[in-house]
Amino acid sequence: MRALVLNTGSSSIKYELFDTVDERSLLDGLMERIGEDAPYLTQRAHGAGRDVEREVEAPDHTRGLAAVIELMSEDGLLDPAELAVVGHRVVHGGPELVDPVAIDTAVIRELRAVQHLAPLHNPANIVGIEVARSLLPDVPHVAVFDTGFHATLPAHAYRYAVPREWHTRYGVRRYGFHGTSHRYVSGVAADMLGQPLSEVNLITLHLGNGASAAAVRGGECIDTSMGMTPLEGLVMGTRSGDLDPSVPELIGVLTGASASRIAEELNHASGMLGLCGANDMREVHRRVSAGDPDARLALDVYCYRLKKYIGAYAAALGRLDAIVFTAGVGENDAVVRECVCEGLEVFGIRIDPARNGAHSREARAIHADTSDVAVLVVPTDEELQIMRETLDCVRPSRASKEGE
Repeated sequence: MRALVLNTGSSSIKYELFDTVDERSLLDGLMERIGEDAPYLTQRAHGAGRDVEREVEAPDHTRGLAAVIELMSEDGLLDPAELAVVGHRVVHGGPELVDPVAIDTAVIRELRAVQHLAPLHNPANIVGIEVARSLLPDVPHVAVFDTGFHATLPAHAYRYAVPREWHTRYGVRRYGFHGTSHRYVSGVAADMLGQPLSEVNLITLHLGNGASAAAVRGGECIDTSMGMTPLEGLVMGTRSGDLDPSVPELIGVLTGASASRIAEELNHASGMLGLCGANDMREVHRRVSAGDPDARLALDVYCYRLKKYIGAYAAALGRLDAIVFTAGVGENDAVVRECVCEGLEVFGIRIDPARNGAHSREARAIHADTSDVAVLVVPTDEELQIMRETLDCVRPSRASKEGE
């Protein structure tokens, strides 16, 4: 049987097809520029099949997903009769949609009701769900929420100190994101430590163009750096992270910029890009090596913010078993890992320079033998995590139907 995982953006569809028996990825692909000039489809086969890059007709998501399904079917890797389930990544489930859920019209209605909480992502996610259900109507569809893993936050961690009505009427609170990644690497880290997930305390660091930290106690998230939106928290590629709330008002008064324009700049023109003109960490390192003081400052700010969160979360957890680096920067940037961990010896954290500098695509430990806290690098696999949660959601209902 097969499981298809879809991640739909405003002009893109990212997808991966799995064999549900051995969790093997059969292929993955990306449909880009939907509704724009020259839509482009790239697909990589893992084993059987072939790699494909081609321009396609995709004036909308319906034609785009139809092209994806047609391409997967060409090599015989997708037969709708063998498709067990379609899992959809949904960025925001609001306060009510937490666990993976089989999608019906009521769920879509709930998603529309909370799309103001993620206006850049949820509308596209909903479009992807509706298109996929129309093209694959005989297959169960499941929504898996980025916010779901953080639903265990206690009230003292998720509430903001704002008027109560903001929370009760408008849902203003911390939700957190990157949940599937934090959940996945937490499980791998526990296996690496040789302990049940229920018995380990972790700080997981998802460091990509977007970045977030999570404090995980016994497999449950007790705090996370992103807030009501993905803008809060760590310094990111183009997002500011933590910021005095009065700054947008001041900029509006001084420049006449609208609230939406300021939000656009905080999300897309700030962070590393705002500090030094580059949001790709590889380019930042190149500029640091060339003596660029702005790039040096940007790297220092980035790592300092991470250190502050590690210290705060170590205090919140009370006992720390491991720090876990993941995502593009976390998995591949030895300089950032070294910079972040330097000075954390007070917490019993010591990395081994040789282990940290070794290149590998595998999960690995990089701490020194004298370290009291494990420091792990774990490649994330959000699609695999979504597939697992999707199957867990539909299996009980399928078993019930088979027994009737």
